[in-house]
Amino acid sequence: MCSIFERTIYPDPESEKAIMGSVVYCIHHKEGCQWSDELRKLKAHLNTCKHDAVLCAAQCGAMIPRVLMQDHLRYTCPRRRANCEHCGKEFSGSALEEHQGNCGHEPVYCENKCGAKVQRRHTQQHVQQHCSKRLVPCRHCGQRYTQDTVSAHGAMCSRAPVPCPQRCLAAPARDELDAHLRDHCPSGSVLCTYKDAGCRFKGTRQALERHTEESSQQHLALVSALATRQARQLESLRSAVARLSVNYTGALVWRISDWAAKMAEAKCKDGVELVSPAFYTSQYGYKLQASLFLNGNGAGEASHMSVYIKILPGEYDALLRWPFAHTVSFTLFDQSSSPDRACNIVESFVPDPTWKNFQRPSKEPDALGFGFPRFVSHEMLKKRNFVKDDVMFLRVKVDPSKIVAV
Repeated sequence: MCSIFERTIYPDPESEKAIMGSVVYCIHHKEGCQWSDELRKLKAHLNTCKHDAVLCAAQCGAMIPRVLMQDHLRYTCPRRRANCEHCGKEFSGSALEEHQGNCGHEPVYCENKCGAKVQRRHTQQHVQQHCSKRLVPCRHCGQRYTQDTVSAHGAMCSRAPVPCPQRCLAAPARDELDAHLRDHCPSGSVLCTYKDAGCRFKGTRQALERHTEESSQQHLALVSALATRQARQLESLRSAVARLSVNYTGALVWRISDWAAKMAEAKCKDGVELVSPAFYTSQYGYKLQASLFLNGNGAGEASHMSVYIKILPGEYDALLRWPFAHTVSFTLFDQSSSPDRACNIVESFVPDPTWKNFQRPSKEPDALGFGFPRFVSHEMLKKRNFVKDDVMFLRVKVDPSKIVAV
């Protein structure tokens, strides 16, 4: 140091000597330098301390600790010279950094994740020609699959040709095999077109054509017999359906719709009679049917509505007791919007056992039956809601307490 500096800081030579002789650590002690000596020797030590920073030897301008200088010059100095480990070309430091990650000779993994490692310059060729995960079309159906699965798909592809199991020369697509066997295979056995009618022929298609030409009369007879059987079956089914729809409760609620039109017809024509569906007093009981004259009949003609009950020939009449002796009631419902205010009309009768109307009916039932020719007047029909929305409801009920045991 210059004498002026020394005199300014250390005006006292004795103090200077004491301070400069004090023991200190290197300023890079925390970085690992173990040096320790008198303060006056620190400057000389820093000229050689490996932890002290000095200008880059390659003059890149960076301050680098001596201990890291070799690594800096080799790996990070922008002005260093180095060869690419993949292609061997020499680059400056910054150029090498730009080159790394773009070198065509550097091995990289396939972008399709097939597991292969190829030089970067060959990746496109690998993806297009060699990669096991590249997409390739099935040569049968055209759908695209990875190269390592297209073979497995081919074993199940619906459009792949398969040999005919009948050993004909055709090789239909897998999804057309059934149609080939059913409609086209010349070696397969086929049944006669009239098999459902009873023809038992079985042979090749060529033989079937010949059989069809030679057996037209036989086929016509078979079809005729089949039609007869089917007609009997249909009739049996109709009867079964009719039995299922029959009322066996002993009570019928008869819905008379289009009342106005039917009343107008009854007034224009004489003897217009409406008949109800037949019903039974029980499953094996009497068969009955109600009839209705909207414009009246007999004593009630043109002024009243007349109702009657007829006994029809039934399937179990031979097992029933005669004459018919059950109480029968007719109820005309008042369709008032308030059920508490409804005023139904009810009429009933107990059959007279001496009247022929209640004897066992013949094949032709009594034309009129028994009932009430003056059941309700036309004036009364207008006063209450017996007809609503052009509909009338009439209930015919047989008293079950009077049923005679079979």
